Amino acid sequence: MIGTINRRHFLGGSLGLAAAATVPGIGLSPALAAGEPVSWASLQPGFTVLITEFIRHHKLDEKNGFTLAPPQVYTSVPTYYGDFVSGNYDVCIGSWDSFAVRYLGSVPIRYVCSITTGQMINILSKKDGITSIDDIRGKTIAAPQSTGTYRVTLAVLKEFLGIDLEKEATVQNVTNPAASVALLRAGSADAALTWEPNVTNGLYEDDRLQILLNVGDTYTKNTDAKLPYFGVAVRDELLQRDPGIGAKLNGVFKDCINGILGDVDAAVAIVGERTGYKPAVLKEAISSGRLSFAFASMSDESGRAIFDTAAEFFVKNGLLPEVPGSGFLVQS
Repeated sequence: MIGTINRRHFLGGSLGLAAAATVPGIGLSPALAAGEPVSWASLQPGFTVLITEFIRHHKLDEKNGFTLAPPQVYTSVPTYYGDFVSGNYDVCIGSWDSFAVRYLGSVPIRYVCSITTGQMINILSKKDGITSIDDIRGKTIAAPQSTGTYRVTLAVLKEFLGIDLEKEATVQNVTNPAASVALLRAGSADAALTWEPNVTNGLYEDDRLQILLNVGDTYTKNTDAKLPYFGVAVRDELLQRDPGIGAKLNGVFKDCINGILGDVDAAVAIVGERTGYKPAVLKEAISSGRLSFAFASMSDESGRAIFDTAAEFFVKNGLLPEVPGSGFLVQS
């Protein structure tokens, strides 16, 4: 999953970028060559495969007036993000705050749109174990601590529920969201922080499990706003080459999200098990609303309002050094 972002690896990918920009041919996007297709990527396994393959299957790039190259396939999260930071491809699907952190660190990228919400983020427990999030005090929770998802969960719990997880519980670090579910199932933890499709996959494979808390729902109940999660960023070089690419990408991803939600069965049939999950799991994740696809363009005032609310919450809780300025958002 993309959610298993290690910000230290991500930061490492940007080192030397400024110096490289002064050397001819270094750090320049392949898409800068006139007439070449726009480059992008997918991370396998993970739900990004559903997005990229749906777009390719329905030729949504051609419909919106440009050409996307076959996506570069990655299996390593740090490499996936590091290559985007280094300019090895032009369009990236990832968590919005990771892009914001890199932008504030002077990486030449901008944010186009959001495509999913924080409803994807959940805490699981066993039905015969913890039955209320308040009962997590004094217990052990398995969680991938290197991720932004973990940090936003800490902030939501503390801000809205008065739970200081790291002081009031024991956190067992894991390397990915699937591992946290595995520890819960094995009895090595009382709860597990994970996100879709791992949530539904855990419920599908083990009927002893239940959802203890939906982090996105908790945020929404307390802010009256959606918590943006995954979105689309673009390299500045591509924007310079094609100033209209923002509108074209918005068209592609809006069509994609509408198409998936319009016929979930047909969308899942396109990818089969290439996401790394059984089709039944992916269908249930989407149909339940937890794998919450929701398109929000930064060219629309409503999309920017959702982003600004989330960014302010992140700054307040130390998750971002500052709210990215309007220059971070592609508004045309």
